[in-house]
Amino acid sequence: MIEIDDKNHQLLAVLADGLPLVPRPYAEIGGQLALSEAEVIARLRHLLETGIIRRLGLIVRHHELGYRANAMAVWDVPDDAVDALGAELADFPFVTLCYRRRRQLPHWPYNLFAMVHGKARARVLAQIGQLNDQVGLRQRPHQVLFSNKRYKQDAARFGGGLAKAG
Repeated sequence: MIEIDDKNHQLLAVLADGLPLVPRPYAEIGGQLALSEAEVIARLRHLLETGIIRRLGLIVRHHELGYRANAMAVWDVPDDAVDALGAELADFPFVTLCYRRRRQLPHWPYNLFAMVHGKARARVLAQIGQLNDQVGLRQRPHQVLFSNKRYKQDAARFGGGLAKAG
């Protein structure tokens, strides 16, 4: 079990609600916890380096920004190539999410997924075409699945496995 101090527990609790939408969110958080902006950043760096938290992420509400043509492109690629191909896909600036999933045979043969958000369907299709051409995926079985429903996304919540020091 990993031990963390009370301030770090407080910091994690504040982060669970998301970063404040202000120009200096770490300074804002520091103000809530009686820490300087630099101390908040140093604590977060330590929590990341020690593996207490694995990453900091954010949820972008694409629809509110005008991105209504959102598509998940999926491919069936050899298992021994999926990591390298995924890394290539993730390097494209318009790919917002890229990951591997287990196939669900016989109905779902796809194991490589890449999300592209856009304002126009034709543009998103052109970008996925660019992925197919530049990464060499055009001949691989694939599909493009456009979103037609929005689902609520939530930030991660921290739970078991952490003990307070002291």
